[in-house]
Amino acid sequence: MEIVVQKFGGTSVRDKNVRNLAIQHVKRAVEDEKKVVVVVSAMGRYPDPYATDSLLHLIGEQSTSLSPKEKDMLLSCGETISAVVFSNELLQQDIHSMAITGAQAGIVTTSEFTNAQIKEVNTKNLQSLLYQHQVVVVAGFQGRTDQFETTTIGRGGSDTSATALAAALKAEYVDIFSDVNGIMTADPRMVTTARKLEKVSYTEVCNLAYQGAKVIHPRAVEIAMQANIPIRVRSTLTTEEGTLITTTEMGNEHNEVRDQFVTGIAYVDHLTQIKVEAPNEPEQLHVKVFKAMADAGISVDFINISPSGVTYTILDQYEKKAMQVLEELGLDPVLNKNCAKISLVGAGMSGLPGVTSKIVQTLTKHHIPIFQSADSHRTIWVLVKSEQLETAINALHVAFQLDATKK
Repeated sequence: MEIVVQKFGGTSVRDKNVRNLAIQHVKRAVEDEKKVVVVVSAMGRYPDPYATDSLLHLIGEQSTSLSPKEKDMLLSCGETISAVVFSNELLQQDIHSMAITGAQAGIVTTSEFTNAQIKEVNTKNLQSLLYQHQVVVVAGFQGRTDQFETTTIGRGGSDTSATALAAALKAEYVDIFSDVNGIMTADPRMVTTARKLEKVSYTEVCNLAYQGAKVIHPRAVEIAMQANIPIRVRSTLTTEEGTLITTTEMGNEHNEVRDQFVTGIAYVDHLTQIKVEAPNEPEQLHVKVFKAMADAGISVDFINISPSGVTYTILDQYEKKAMQVLEELGLDPVLNKNCAKISLVGAGMSGLPGVTSKIVQTLTKHHIPIFQSADSHRTIWVLVKSEQLETAINALHVAFQLDATKK
């Protein structure tokens, strides 16, 4: 069988009209003599009745007294409903289809309810169903434990379901459909000259996704990368092919010289920078601070460790809690509130001199202070004030010619 996987996000299945557009994509694959595994998210977004956040709202969201296991019983319903509705509409258009749950598709997970990890995918049942049907519609975001208890696999779980199934089935490719036509060089809501990337590497997309870009979940990309399965990020609303995610970067197919150092810019807003110094006992400080943050359930990021202290960022919403924890340790933290982390990602910058210099010159020219910076082979990060975020991203987008037309 020649198998393809098509994943449709919540906005692609929210109502009958847009579901019909999704079905046309399925039809084209069937007409191309492919067996199609469709993976669906819950329908719509809050306050749509069956969206994940709407279901969570029914039980008081994070204030619920339910156990994580019970929450998963509820949260998995959104995708189950979506799969059955989508399959019904395929049948109405004479496409031979069947809907199944993530568990029936063979997705076996750990027992970390609400944020389970996929352990294995047993496709025996799914392959049997594909021999009998043109299309099998799978409820995304969900699986089962070894004890057959229902689990969900965290935000972005339907993306992960899709690539995990594709890897197990050795599918030709995965199409990720949403309301955007591919991966952009920057957030188009902030940068009006942002352009669609025709092709990007797995590594670059993972870096962009981890640094704030929300088009596809990084876990999904990592699974596809391990199995070397191409992903296309596409819009349900058009027939355009969107952005291809594969092993090679743009311009490297025939050993061409790549002059595009930066592929894209991502960001995370609403951060607080924390600086803690203890020149007399720096090693103990490092241990105490990060253990205290972990014990308090506060995730830390953008970490710089020096002989005299530590600097890191947290989400603004945890600022008061973090301050209290650190003061209880007898420390005197210095806070820099309302910050944003900008990430410039590109395989072309690896080992290339002058990239950091251009970032500093660009931001200095626009009178934007840099409060913290770091770099890796493919990513450079800078911390700026939130009120200067839009100016900074637009300036960097121009400086690295990301709005230039690429042949």
